[in-house]
Amino acid sequence: MSRILHRSTATPPIAANGQGIWLRLADGQEVIDASGGAAVACLGHGNLRVAAAIAAQAGKMAYAHTGFFTSEPAEALAEILLHDEPGGLSHAYFCSSGSEGNEAALKLARQYFVERGQPERTKFIGRRQSYHGNTLGALGVGGNMARRAIYEPILAGTFSHVSPCFPYRFQSTGEMDTHYVDRLAAELEAEFQRLGPQKVIGFFAETMVGATTGCVAALPGYFKRVREICDRHGALLILDEVMCGMGRLGVMHAWELEGISPDIQVIAKGLGSGYQPIGGILIARRVVEALRAGSGAFTHGHTYQAHPVACAAALEVQRIIRDDHLLNNVQAMGARLEAALIERFGNHRFVGDIRGRGLFWALEFVSDRATKTVFNPTLKINDRIKRESLARGLAVYPMGGTIDGTQGDHVIVAPPYIATAADIDMIVDRLGAAVDAATT
Repeated sequence: MSRILHRSTATPPIAANGQGIWLRLADGQEVIDASGGAAVACLGHGNLRVAAAIAAQAGKMAYAHTGFFTSEPAEALAEILLHDEPGGLSHAYFCSSGSEGNEAALKLARQYFVERGQPERTKFIGRRQSYHGNTLGALGVGGNMARRAIYEPILAGTFSHVSPCFPYRFQSTGEMDTHYVDRLAAELEAEFQRLGPQKVIGFFAETMVGATTGCVAALPGYFKRVREICDRHGALLILDEVMCGMGRLGVMHAWELEGISPDIQVIAKGLGSGYQPIGGILIARRVVEALRAGSGAFTHGHTYQAHPVACAAALEVQRIIRDDHLLNNVQAMGARLEAALIERFGNHRFVGDIRGRGLFWALEFVSDRATKTVFNPTLKINDRIKRESLARGLAVYPMGGTIDGTQGDHVIVAPPYIATAADIDMIVDRLGAAVDAATT
């Protein structure tokens, strides 16, 4: 009997070891980790360079409290990420997860306006069908209805939500892309006006929506309109790139593909590739300068923030991505994955949409392609595909409630940046067999 409180009441199989794209279970089964867990293991498993960096730092100094000290790996990690101040981002704050990163972003954004003499700014606007983490603040600004449901009574009332940019589900038939973007921009503007523009701290969004809706990219021009609205009202733009950032789309920052930059960017999964728990925020210089000119301190902190061993692991991960030119491989293998998914599922009777960028792709499943009718949620199609995939030695990332927290099914494929052409072909082949088995 396991004494761990697992995610479900059933005890999952034990993953004993891993190498590259493969995981080996305790019973000897070998599984292709085609989603890197939750798009985490971007370098795959068993990287000896990262393991050596962890061991070296642990042997040198495992911990020093950031109320008294900084550390060499933390400083070096911030430098490798921000040496050229991408998009005006100049400083970093490191924590232990994406949820913690989003909490830090919420607090820093609030403090920014207090420091500037605008304490009346207390409101955040997020988007429905978004996800920013499981801590109460992150859950509040997020719009994942399924995960919010039982905690709704204890979530803060400072958050409101507007529609996501989700063309497959919410763009009207015959509506031009530009008109859909106009409609969403008008809705966001109306929410600013409803709340009072002078009361809004910022707008929170995943640059490319991850697990909740499955790899949904915004239409061209959407984020430029969002940036303009935030700037017009003096609010901050906070982009959550926990899942889609740090190289996952073939660029270091997903916002590079949108022609804008945020005031605060949240990062995590691809930062440390799962070798140590680490997340953080990247911060625009003007936000940091407001703190320096005011109180001189960020009123927030964690015991394990900027943990030296975690930072050493992430530093080595980032060096490997740079030294091995892995973003080039993400672009090349991403194109191959896109082509392979379209070839295998483009005419599949139960696949309604194939969407993604780089090495971040999803299939959305429907019972009828013409009408986009979903499967009955009680069938748990996404879970069936998970089970059929595992039976064939493949791990993908399934999710239900794609549309509203209840309706809809999708699975995510997010291979590591080291994936080869043969890996991509094997993933799609096994996924095709699993989908066929689960839907017939």
